Amino acid sequence: MDQVSKDFEELRLMQESLFHELSSLSKQIDDLMWYQKVGDIACVDKVTYIGPPPANPMAQPPQDRGNPLKIPAYTFVPVDADPAEKYPLLVFVHGGVHSNFSTGCANVIRELLMQGYVIIAPEYRGSTGYGQQFYRYIDYGGLENEDVWEGRNWMIENNPLVDPERVGIMGWSHGGMITLMNLFNHPEGYKVGYAGVPVSDLVARMGYKTEGYRQIFSASYHIGKTAYEDVNEYRRRSPAWNVEKLQTPLLIHTTTNDEDVNVLEVEHLVKSLKALGKDFEYKIYDNAPGGHQFNRIDTKLAKESRREIYSFLARYLHPPKPFE
Repeated sequence: MDQVSKDFEELRLMQESLFHELSSLSKQIDDLMWYQKVGDIACVDKVTYIGPPPANPMAQPPQDRGNPLKIPAYTFVPVDADPAEKYPLLVFVHGGVHSNFSTGCANVIRELLMQGYVIIAPEYRGSTGYGQQFYRYIDYGGLENEDVWEGRNWMIENNPLVDPERVGIMGWSHGGMITLMNLFNHPEGYKVGYAGVPVSDLVARMGYKTEGYRQIFSASYHIGKTAYEDVNEYRRRSPAWNVEKLQTPLLIHTTTNDEDVNVLEVEHLVKSLKALGKDFEYKIYDNAPGGHQFNRIDTKLAKESRREIYSFLARYLHPPKPFE
């Protein structure tokens, strides 16, 4: 390696280190913001539970090899919850290839708390703000699904307020994908699910995304192969190719102008579910303002769409104070 290459590599490593340091700092600041955003109506906590070991044990430091991962998660309990009563649990799954649960979704969390839901929001492997090692444990469409499932189990086992017979799951984008895969893989564990603008077909996604995006998946610490090299692995991780497993009430939303998850992915999902005669509900909005974020912002349409979501969830989870 010549000197220029060495200097470039050193600069790249410094940039990567700085990115994770800033992500960690940003995460710590945002953690404090939760108390300002919902602290008046919720008891907010951050917990750590156990998820499966990494898909590639060699990714772990030698003395940690084979050990299960420690998964952070946020919990929210309405301040007026009666210890003598049981409450429905919602597993809230954040989105992003590499992202995290943040106060950017505080409006939704607040609306759910107002209805009387207990909430857990897992920071599954690959989430940002927890250092480079956790970032590189990413397993998109793989063990991240089990991280979320274990969060559900932890909440039921550790919070006596939770009614284990009233558990739902919801998420947008990548979180919508994990929602779908949890419903498919653990139908016994959920009464209902909502998937907003869900990533649905990784094979198609690799076709319309940039080379930089594709490299996140083919990275040696991740899947390690392109879709061209192992199309079946990408299918295995895609909801649209696993629809035969659906047994749970499901609502899906998307919009034709989604600039992140192209509507063709969700159309494939919907057509596949219909082809097998699955019972589910869906709505494809036409050029909804806000695109990928259309029903998470504060427009009139967004609020109306969320009302539809809450009404659907309440049908199966029966929160104590459903929105009329």
